[in-house]
Amino acid sequence: MKRGKKYVEAAKLVDKSKAYTALEALDLACKTSTSKFDASVDVSFRLNIDPRKAEQNIRGAIVLPNGTGKSRKVVVLCRGAKQNEATEAGADFVGEADLIQKISGGWFDFDVIVATPDMMGQLGKLGRVLGPKGLMPNPKTGTVTMDVAKAVKEIKAGKVEYRPDKVGNIQMTIGKVSFGAEKLAQNLKTVYDALLKARPSTIKGTYVKNVSVASTMGPGVKVDSDSIAK
Repeated sequence: MKRGKKYVEAAKLVDKSKAYTALEALDLACKTSTSKFDASVDVSFRLNIDPRKAEQNIRGAIVLPNGTGKSRKVVVLCRGAKQNEATEAGADFVGEADLIQKISGGWFDFDVIVATPDMMGQLGKLGRVLGPKGLMPNPKTGTVTMDVAKAVKEIKAGKVEYRPDKVGNIQMTIGKVSFGAEKLAQNLKTVYDALLKARPSTIKGTYVKNVSVASTMGPGVKVDSDSIAK
């Protein structure tokens, strides 16, 4: 792949053979950002798991202490008084069958769906559409719940979901370059701790094989996983 001049120059600052401490790596990720806008900073974990095995297909959600720096649009599917609770909590769109019909028609101007359990029967019909997009609500991530107000507030405050891809990698945004290394490190530690807690009991040997961080369009920086928890 041919890289731009800015990327090539930024990549020269990173020693590919070295695993940096969390703070060093995040500082480098910020310094090597080549975009003119306030770029996102992403983390990638390579885990020793096989997502094809149900007990190793870990999934969950975490509220980052410093948020993500992104504004997320939230749809809440619920009935009755729950609709007022969702609206007051800051939901962007609230409804029931009307919104489900709108989504089935191809509307996807939102980032997260929260639904009460009684709405899942209707919403389940859109599983083939929502599933591949990662938009289907799930009790494990707190998006199928009767406490819609809490769910909305957490998402707006910086709640992120994690799930592995087909080969066991987990990637997510942990903030913006403007956060600085210390706040990004706090977010990274929160994610790391959650993944350690979610470690399947069937895993033997090394669980976290590799961790790297990078800004949008910036070079990857390898992180010494032992330094994250310190």
